[in-house]
Amino acid sequence: MPDPMAEFGPLEETSRSFISRWLSRLDRYASRPLTAMIIISGVGIWIVISVAVGFPSRWEIVFQSLVAALTLAMVFVIQHTQARQQRATQRKLDEILLAMPTADNSLLALEHASDQELRDAGHQHRKARRAAVEEGLGAGETSPVPAEQGRSDGGEGWRVQSGQG
Repeated sequence: MPDPMAEFGPLEETSRSFISRWLSRLDRYASRPLTAMIIISGVGIWIVISVAVGFPSRWEIVFQSLVAALTLAMVFVIQHTQARQQRATQRKLDEILLAMPTADNSLLALEHASDQELRDAGHQHRKARRAAVEEGLGAGETSPVPAEQGRSDGGEGWRVQSGQG
């Protein structure tokens, strides 16, 4: 069966800048297991050779400089690809919200909201979830269980547990 998204591949590749395509390709290659094995093998060979020749200080400086430069470069590569994927995901979620007639359209710009507005939206949604759980309890289908303590967002949270247990 042909891939329905295959027709969008070339369009996406040519519509982005060369640098963006190159950074995404570099990220894809860097995240492969073979790449990790090559890097680990290279480091192992470097260590063996360094031990054999008595750890020349000049070699160690070169090694440390290479590691620092590659680490810094990969931070920017990963940041670029993650930010791009996040923007694409956000646009997809916005489209879903726009397509739903009962959706709260104020959520479309929530990523630009203040911290207080984010907290308020979280409290409103917790209340809505709680009401949905309590409504489900009336039907005898589920029971709420307090979520694990120590949540990082400070919320109260509820976990819904099936009555089949």
